[in-house]
Amino acid sequence: MDTYYLLQNYWWLIMSVLGAVLVFMLFVQGGQSMLIHSKNENHHAMMVRSLGRKWELTFTTLVTFGGAFFASFPLFYSTSFGGAYWLWMFILFSFVVQAISYEYRAKTGNVYGRRFYDTLLLINGVLGPVLLGVAVAGMFFGAEFTVTKSNILNVQAATISQWGPLHGLEAMGNWKNLLFGFMVFFLARTLASLYFINNIDDDDLRTHQRRLLTINGAIFVVLFLATASVILTSGGVAVDDNGNAQWVDYRYLNNYLTMWWTLVFLLLGVVMVLFGIGKSLLDKSFTKGIWAAGAGTVMVVLSLFWVLGFNGTAYYPSLLDVQSSLTLHNSSSSEFTLKVMSIVSLLVPFVIAYIAYCWRAMDHDKITVNEK
Repeated sequence: MDTYYLLQNYWWLIMSVLGAVLVFMLFVQGGQSMLIHSKNENHHAMMVRSLGRKWELTFTTLVTFGGAFFASFPLFYSTSFGGAYWLWMFILFSFVVQAISYEYRAKTGNVYGRRFYDTLLLINGVLGPVLLGVAVAGMFFGAEFTVTKSNILNVQAATISQWGPLHGLEAMGNWKNLLFGFMVFFLARTLASLYFINNIDDDDLRTHQRRLLTINGAIFVVLFLATASVILTSGGVAVDDNGNAQWVDYRYLNNYLTMWWTLVFLLLGVVMVLFGIGKSLLDKSFTKGIWAAGAGTVMVVLSLFWVLGFNGTAYYPSLLDVQSSLTLHNSSSSEFTLKVMSIVSLLVPFVIAYIAYCWRAMDHDKITVNEK
C-alpha cells in the first residue's frame, strides 16, 4: 500500500473528525431556534448568554472544516462550493447574520431592538442545520455535476466542473436531502435542550427544556430512523482499482457490513444518544445528558463519513455522469501537499485540548438568573 493512498485515507479520517465535531456543535443553532419558545424574559436572557459562550466555537469549526476540505480535497471544494453556489450562499448568509446578531444585539444604541437580532439568530438556527444537512446529504444521494479535468489545459474553458442550471437549488428540492436536513435540525434542537439543562442552573428552565426535549427528541428519533432506512437502501457509486465507477445497489449497507467497525460505532453512538435523552427525561437530577448524547453524535457521524468515503466508494456521486463522481483518490491534493499538511495535523490534539480547556473555563460557573 503506497504512501499517497495512506495519506488520502488519513485526511478523510481528519475530515470525518471535523465533520463530527461540527454536527455536535450545531447545538448552538438548535438553541437559537428555540429562543422563540421562551416567553420568560429571564429564561431568554440566560439562554442567550449560554449560547453566546459557544457560538464562536461552532463558527470556527465550520471554517476549519471548509478550509481543511479545500486543502486536502480541492476538487470537491471547487465542485461543490463553486458549482452549488446558491446552496452555499444561503448557508454563508445564515452564519453571517448570526455573527452580526451576537456582535450588535447588546450594544449601546441598538436602534433595531432585541427582537430584530433574535430573528437573525432564528434564521441561522433553522437554515444553518437544515442546509448543512442538505449539503451533506448530496454526498450520499448525489448531485448534478460533471467533471472534466482536461479543462485545466483549455484556456477557453472557465471551470473544471459543470453544474445543472439551478446550481444547488435542485438539492434543496430533493426530498431525501430535506429529510436528512430536518433530521440534523431536530438533532441540533435535542442537543440544545440537553446543553441548557447542563449549563443553566434554573429549575424552571430545566423543566421547560425537558418538555421540549420530549418533543424534539421524539421527532429526531423518527427522522433518524427514516433517514437511516433511506441511506441503507440507497445505491452508491463503487470505483474499482482502474478508476471505473458504477452505481451499486445497497452500497452503504454493504460498507457497514464489510467494515464491521463502522457498524460498531454506529450502534454504540445510537445507544449513547438514546441514553443521554432517556436518562435526562427520567431522572430529573441528571444534567449530563449532553455529554453522552454528544459523544454518541460524534460516533454516528464518524461512521457515516467512513461508509461514505472508504472501501472504494465515491463520496460525491454524480447524477449526470457516474465517471465524474469524486473519490478520495481522484479529488485529493498532491502527495507533497498532504505530507506537509499531515505534519501540521499533529497540532490537532493540542488544538482540541485548548478548546476543552476554554470550554471548561467558560463553564466553571453555571449560568444563573443573577449573572450579569
